[in-house]
Amino acid sequence: MLPSLIALKHLNLLSGMKSKRVGIVGLLQESNTFIKDKTTLEYFKEDLYLVGEDIREHMADAPHEVGGFFEGLATSEIEAVPIFLARAIPYGVIEAASFDSLVNSMLSELQRAGPLDGILASPHGATVAENHADADGYWLGKVRKLVGPEIPIIATIDPHANLSSAMVEATNAIIAYSTNPHLDQRDTGRKAADLLTKTLRGEVRPTQAAVFPSTAINIQSQETSKAPLSDFYQVAKARADQAKVLSHSIVLGFPYSDVPEMGSSILVVTDDDQPLADETAQEISNQLWEQRHSFEPDFVNASQAVAKALQADSFPVVLLDMGDNVGGGSPGDGTTLLAELNNQNASDSFVCIYDAEAVSQASPGGELELSIGGKSDSLHGDSFCTRVRVLSLHDGMFSETEARHGGFTDYDQGSTAIVETIDGRITIMLTSKRVPPFSLKQLTTFGINPKQLKVIVAKGVIAPLAAYRPIAGSFIHVDTPGVTRADMTKLSYAHRRKPMFPFENI
Repeated sequence: MLPSLIALKHLNLLSGMKSKRVGIVGLLQESNTFIKDKTTLEYFKEDLYLVGEDIREHMADAPHEVGGFFEGLATSEIEAVPIFLARAIPYGVIEAASFDSLVNSMLSELQRAGPLDGILASPHGATVAENHADADGYWLGKVRKLVGPEIPIIATIDPHANLSSAMVEATNAIIAYSTNPHLDQRDTGRKAADLLTKTLRGEVRPTQAAVFPSTAINIQSQETSKAPLSDFYQVAKARADQAKVLSHSIVLGFPYSDVPEMGSSILVVTDDDQPLADETAQEISNQLWEQRHSFEPDFVNASQAVAKALQADSFPVVLLDMGDNVGGGSPGDGTTLLAELNNQNASDSFVCIYDAEAVSQASPGGELELSIGGKSDSLHGDSFCTRVRVLSLHDGMFSETEARHGGFTDYDQGSTAIVETIDGRITIMLTSKRVPPFSLKQLTTFGINPKQLKVIVAKGVIAPLAAYRPIAGSFIHVDTPGVTRADMTKLSYAHRRKPMFPFENI
C-alpha cells in the first residue's frame, strides 16, 4: 500500500528538501440536466483530457485559470506539479461510469505525484454526474481525503457555479472569476496561486464563509459590466474592502442544473477571521436579496427581435439565441430564429447550425434541398427545409489569440459546410460538432466577413459579447424556446431549493 501524501510530505521535509511542490488538478463541465443525453468520457477526450506535463505544454500560456496557476507559481518560485485536467463542452449530465473513471484517474495520478505541499484545483462548480448531483463537491472531497487536512487546497470556480457546502468544506479557499463574459480566468488562477503561496509561507491563514440566499439571478441579467449587476458588484466590493478580507466572490449560479444547490451565493475569504468572513458574506447576501427584483429582465420573442433588428440604425445586429445557448449545454441545432429570418425576408443574415447529417450531404458548388437543424429534439424548432447553394467546405479548425469567454484557444467544429439559401438572403454555417460562439474567428477563418452582414445569430446569452463587440452595431437578447431558455420559471425543476425567488414570491 502506498504511503499517504501527508507522510510523504513529512519525509520530504525531514530529508532537507526545501522547495515547495504544488499539485494542479481540474475537472470542468457545465451540466445541463434538462438535456436527455449524457456526457461521456469521449466528450472530455474530444475537448481536454491531459495528464502530467501535457497540461503544462497545452495550458501554461492559455487565458485559462490553469494558465494562471502556472504563472503565479513560477513568480513565487514554487514547483508546479501538473497532475490531471479534463474538460468537456457543456452538455447533459456526466454518465456515471464516465464520471467514476474521471475521478479515479485523477486520484490515481494524484497518488503517483508524490509529496505535495498544496493543491490548486479547477472545478467548474456546475458539474452534475448521473451518480453525484454535487459532482464538484464529491471530487473535491475525495481530493481532500487523499491529501489529508493539513495540505491547503485553493480552488477557482466559474461564477456560473452552483456552490455547495461540500465544495466549501473540502477547500481552504475558493475564488470565482469576477467577469462575465469570463475574461479574467487567467488572472483568477494567478490570484489563487498567490494566495496559496502566502499560505505556504505562513503569511496568511485562509478562512472562508459562504451564504446561500434564496434567490437565483436571471442569466439574461448576468453581464457584470452592465447594470444592475455592475452596481451590485460595486456594492459588494465596498463591503469587502477590509484589511483582513483576502477575497470575495459573487457566484451567479447556473439555472440549467436542476439540483438542490442551484442558485446564487456569496463567498468571502479572510485571513484567519471566521466571524468577519461570516459577517461580510451575510451583508453582501442581504444586499443581493434587497436587489433581487432588479435582476428580472424583459423578454423579447423571436418575431419581435427580428423585426427590431431589421429596423436598426447600425449593423450588424447580433441576435442572442438564449434558448439554444450552446455554452449552456443546448443542442445547437435550434431553428427558431432561422425560420423567423426567412419569414421576415431578412437579407445579409447569418446563422450557425450544428447538423452533421446536413454537412455530409453538401458537395462543393452544388445545389440541393436540405433539411437543416431541428434533429436533436422537438424543443428548439422544426427542421428548416430549403434549397441551398454550397459555397465552401472546411475542416472546421480555428484558433483564437485573444482572451475570450471560457479560456479556449483552439477549436474544432468538425467538417463544416457554408451554404446560402437559393435566394442568397441567408448564409448558414453547418457544423458536424457543437461549438459555442466564443470567437469571431469562427466566421472569419472560413471566409465570412461579419461587417458585411446585417443580422448575425449567436447561440448564447452573455458569453458571445466579448467575441462580437468589436463588430456589432447592437445586441438583442431573444427568449427563444429550449433547454436554456432565459425565463427559467418555465423550466420544469424537481430538485431545486424552495422557496426561491423568482419561482416563489417570497
